[in-house]
This record gives sequence, C-alpha cells and structure tokens, in this order.
Amino acid sequence: MTPHEVVTAPGLAAPVGFAHAVIAAPGRAVYLGGQTAQDADGIIVGTTMADQFDVAAGNVVAALAAAGGSPGHLVSLVIHVTDVSAYKEALPELGPLWRKHFGRHYPAVALLGVTELFDAEARIELIATAVIPHD
Repeated sequence: MTPHEVVTAPGLAAPVGFAHAVIAAPGRAVYLGGQTAQDADGIIVGTTMADQFDVAAGNVVAALAAAGGSPGHLVSLVIHVTDVSAYKEALPELGPLWRKHFGRHYPAVALLGVTELFDAEARIELIATAVIPHD
C-alpha cells in the first residue's frame, strides 16, 4: 500500500486515522501547497465540512499525481479547519471520503483549528508532504 514504514509508538494511544510517525523510503520529496475546495475556476464549492473535504482531498491527489506520485506516497498531512467541532461531527462522513481519495493509507496527520483561511468560504485546507521512492 505504501513504500514507507509506518511506526506505532509503544506507550502512546493507538492511532486511529493517522500514524504516529512515518519513515520515508529514499526518494524525491514533494511538498504540496495548501488545497481547499476550489474548483477549476478557483471558486470554493460545497458548504459542509464533508463536501469541502471531498473536493480538497481530490485536489491533493490531483496535485500529487501531477508531480508523479500517488496517495500511498503521502508521509504527512496537516488539516486546517475553521471549526474543529464541525470536523468532529462530520467524522462519520469523512471516513468514507478519506478512503475514496487516500485508500486505507494513513500518514502522520495533524488537525489544527484556525480562525480563517484565505478564501472566506473555505472551511478546510489540506497541506501534504509526500516522498516518491526511487525506482
């Protein structure tokens, strides 16, 4: 599923939906710019956290594919949301959307609550790092 080594640290709570640490395989690092729910015209689409996550995650995968990578190459994902409570409430909807875009690969993930994002309509922004292994 991933060429990277996912590490679960003893003594820490079991990771659910994220990894404690990821040891990247040797390769080319790809730093993906923040992706929101912008469509091809630069318009934020979707009003719910789940709707916007779906578009933003698709944008992460598209940007990564343009760099020659795939979701299994992700080593880190930082999720910025304007409403942490809304994100938590949307978790039942977000799980299937995660699997739609990233499969069952869970990189090191952090969720940060922020007061606002660049686009006023944006509720979520994803910033990812990937390592594409050498052949």
